[in-house]
Amino acid sequence: MKKQYIKPIIVKVGNPLYAKHGPAHQVYQQVRKEIDGHSISSLVAHWGSPVFVFSESTLRKKYREAYSAVKQHYPKVVFGWSYKTNYLNGICKIFHEEGAIAEVVSHFEYEKARALGVPGNQIIYNGPYKDQHSLKQAILEGAQIHVDHFHELNDIEDIARSLSRKIRVGIRVNLNCGIYPLWSRFGFNLEMGQAAAAVERISLSSFLELSGVHTHIGTFILDKNAYTTAVKKLVQFMEESESTLGYELDFLDLGGGFASLSHLKGVYQSPEVVVPSVQDYAEAIGKELSPLSKRRNPPLLYLELGRHLVDEAGYLITQVVSDKLMSDGRRSYVLDAGVNLLYTSTWYKFKIELDQEVKGILEPSILNGPLCMNIDVVEEATLLPRLKRYQRVILSPVGAYNITQSMQFIQYRPAVVLIREDQSVQILRRAETLEDINRMEKE
Repeated sequence: MKKQYIKPIIVKVGNPLYAKHGPAHQVYQQVRKEIDGHSISSLVAHWGSPVFVFSESTLRKKYREAYSAVKQHYPKVVFGWSYKTNYLNGICKIFHEEGAIAEVVSHFEYEKARALGVPGNQIIYNGPYKDQHSLKQAILEGAQIHVDHFHELNDIEDIARSLSRKIRVGIRVNLNCGIYPLWSRFGFNLEMGQAAAAVERISLSSFLELSGVHTHIGTFILDKNAYTTAVKKLVQFMEESESTLGYELDFLDLGGGFASLSHLKGVYQSPEVVVPSVQDYAEAIGKELSPLSKRRNPPLLYLELGRHLVDEAGYLITQVVSDKLMSDGRRSYVLDAGVNLLYTSTWYKFKIELDQEVKGILEPSILNGPLCMNIDVVEEATLLPRLKRYQRVILSPVGAYNITQSMQFIQYRPAVVLIREDQSVQILRRAETLEDINRMEKE
């Protein structure tokens, strides 16, 4: 029997697989046969492919580690679960069971939190757009509102006047802590004096009272010292504001931004090397909080973590549906999941694992999705053995933002399941159908 002829591949030096310091991503075969005791084959057999899989044990472990680390440095701390990161009910419930309140950035997310039974006084309401109806509901229900701009201050003051009562608000502050690009779009700038002007505006109002200050320096922060700088500046601003107002504030909110073990594109070292530990983040924050902790009644510290808590708990199981040789020598594998489900592939290189060991040499490969769009590239440069059709591929970590940003574009969105600590599998969201899509249309 004749062996199948395999055309040899010559890869030019400029191939994106290689960078100045060597391979840019994984260069060896990685195998994952199961997730929390459930084989990949059994998960696909029951739920189909593609399918998102979350691990309850990982979710709870990440939360407890982070909370414990921060509490060691500042005991009076509350976590606010960032709904925009992943607002599936089953995920949110787990973090609320662990003790997190809700942090939301829209009326939609506010309603979602309330529908889950979170009382208004356990919700932090952020975001650049809060319509007056939404603001009034949040005010009446006791939510902590972080004001983003002067128009919002005016809106809240109008509502307070109509209710004939004073309303306590926080303000969002953006500042330079050495992270570029600066997250200057949201809130009142510190260095330009906008934040101080907002405090002055509140102090002159008969209907507004400042309860605390908030900042969020960015996402996937790899420099732990940026938090030290941010806290130092915010504490100083807090003390100056208290001097203006004549009373102490109730809280300091440092937002989120802790990185997960995702591989950020453009960073050649592995996440295990470049991502600070949660203990590192906690220590960096705690350094500048000592003046506050010595008060008779220290202010509450809020942290609005999202990615760090959920990302590594999420996997996407997909499979090869076809392959072909590209003109540049790479082999393209078409998966049944693409950028419609993996929006974050724009910025991150996922870990690529197979559910079984595949023999053969590793060759330059590209992973494409099923969409009829040239931009549907899940991974543009990796090394894989020759994969057969229907070979299962596991991509991770995918728990942060991919669910909330997934699109119903060309393909139905798949099922999302949770492996519970007792080894049972819970459906978090069933696979989409044509009936779901057509339900909102009118002929």
